Amino acid sequence: MNMPAAIAAGALVLTVTLVAALWMLLVRRNMQNWIWPYVKGGLAGGKAPKQAVTHVYFCFADHFEPYWNGADQATARQRVRRWIERYPVLASGHRDSDGRVPRHSFFYPEEEYDPEILDGLARLCRDGFGDVEVHLHHDNDTAENLRQTIERFKATLFDKHGLLRRNPVSGQVEYCFIHGNWALDNSRPDGRWCGVCDELSVLVGTGCRVDMTMPSAPSDTQTRKINSLYFARGRAGRSKSHDDGRDTVVGEWGHPEELLLIQGPLALNWANRKFGLLPRIESGEISCDAPPSAQRVRLWGERGIGVRGAPGHVFIKVHTHGTEERTTDMLFGGGLDTLWSALEAQYRDRPGCALHYVSAWEMYTKVRELCGESDAQRGAAG
Repeated sequence: MNMPAAIAAGALVLTVTLVAALWMLLVRRNMQNWIWPYVKGGLAGGKAPKQAVTHVYFCFADHFEPYWNGADQATARQRVRRWIERYPVLASGHRDSDGRVPRHSFFYPEEEYDPEILDGLARLCRDGFGDVEVHLHHDNDTAENLRQTIERFKATLFDKHGLLRRNPVSGQVEYCFIHGNWALDNSRPDGRWCGVCDELSVLVGTGCRVDMTMPSAPSDTQTRKINSLYFARGRAGRSKSHDDGRDTVVGEWGHPEELLLIQGPLALNWANRKFGLLPRIESGEISCDAPPSAQRVRLWGERGIGVRGAPGHVFIKVHTHGTEERTTDMLFGGGLDTLWSALEAQYRDRPGCALHYVSAWEMYTKVRELCGESDAQRGAAG
């Protein structure tokens, strides 16, 4: 083999090796599920709106699990008392463009029901610091059992604690939802931590109006559809029906059988690289290992998540597991102040832009408003 041919062969082998190594890296982080839609969206600029951003709606969705890691009752209640005592103090030092304090959305797990904890959270919410919604961990479940579980939990939250809300037309108690273990609609390949194909239909039928589970990267439950507000419809016998769906559009609301999904940001963070080379996955998670920063706040906004036809309105939904002590320490030790200060500096204090702190339900309501859903349609959805 002559020298040019040897060089070409060597280059080919090196290229194939590098491609194979890159693919293995992608598969190890389950990025094959979403990296192509991300690249198509524009690696450099993502889905950044072409027109000036005029309104930013920020929702902090907490997978609020007081009994996580097998905690006893005393530990669980102490974790929540810390939130009830500290959160109002910290939040009262911040305001959005409407003069409102930050609002925290506590997605509380049905299987961890504790009346004392829910009463405390209800008082916090009545004082204007947030809202409680539905969270659920389940495994090897059935559609009928899931339906009964949610209906029972809804009734408990509404009747005993004054939480959630009743549809003014249909009378149905409505809620927002986050699935435990990210396994919405039986989306894990091994079928664990759910078991209910066509779970979306059960959720809609029991009064769920919006799901905020996604993104779940690097989990293998991550959908192909990313950085979106969209409608998905359950399909009998099929799992992961929310892998794709119909984008929200100004003037067009969803069909009564469809569920609205509000996704948080998903991107590659090139400013935060592993080993100084590989960008970390930005999924909107706030934790002790992923504290908030001004750079992350900018990256979230650059995703431009919103309703088509309303490019000036950007929706930012991030998530945490707020009862885990190391994360709680970070949040109350300066993390929340850093988060809110960055949001206020970048959006509230920018000329021509307004920042809105919203609960999960308020974010859903704003999407409905932009899409132009009527009260009659809302009643039909119930």
